[in-house]
Amino acid sequence: MPRKRSPDEGDELLARLSSLTAQARQRAELQRSQVELALALQRGMLPRDLPAAPGLHLAVRYTPANLGLNVGGDWYDAFPLPDGRVGLSIGDVQGHNIEAAAFMGQVRAGLRALASVTGHPGELLARTNDLLLSLGSDLFATCTFMRLDPATGVLESARAGHIPFVWATADGKSGVVDDEGGPPLGIQKGTEYPVTRHRLTTGGVFVLVTDGVVEGPSLTIEDGLDQVVRLAGIAAVAGLEARALAAAVIKGAESVGHEDDAAVLVVGLDGLHGRPGIQP
Repeated sequence: MPRKRSPDEGDELLARLSSLTAQARQRAELQRSQVELALALQRGMLPRDLPAAPGLHLAVRYTPANLGLNVGGDWYDAFPLPDGRVGLSIGDVQGHNIEAAAFMGQVRAGLRALASVTGHPGELLARTNDLLLSLGSDLFATCTFMRLDPATGVLESARAGHIPFVWATADGKSGVVDDEGGPPLGIQKGTEYPVTRHRLTTGGVFVLVTDGVVEGPSLTIEDGLDQVVRLAGIAAVAGLEARALAAAVIKGAESVGHEDDAAVLVVGLDGLHGRPGIQP
């Protein structure tokens, strides 16, 4: 026969359960506070305003990680350069915690500060890479940096381990840019980053994303990029606003099944003359 518990044993068991419940609640509150702090840190470091120039259309969308305690370090940025051109960047820090969010701020601040010295995309990524290595962090970041001249549509870009961007034109062409990139920032000292030159003309768009938009349990990165290519192609032919395209791309990220941040940066230009397209 099972032994009958005494009232004292029952009280002791309840006390232990109450203590364990209180500890679990405290841990949950601490974790929730850390997530809220990291999210606030992320939002506080993202730009509030985007630069304006005649004919330039910029649109961004950002969705933080939406499951559990995942807090990533995705970012986007756009700012005027000293020579009148516009600097554009998007990137993703390795890791999903408050350290990743803080490191994101260092990368973004480093890019902005060094861009006042050089706006050349390859040189800028190389200097930012060396700066991050000097900080002694174990984290690294992928990044794409662009320098756009709104007056001519000429755009120069360099990639540090980041997803290639998508392009589309008003005459129905679209695809993924096939350019040569370098390794992520913060991996190897003295790295060089090749620069690719493009021309963005009337009605064309570039779409830059982080991997939370195109890769996850439900979708391969190839299929995810194809999805963005289709959306960009439809938007360019239909003449949709950059904001509408950015909203459609971030909405499409829901099918990825991701647990990561998702960021989108759309670049469009009008008022230029000549055949719509993207020229190397």
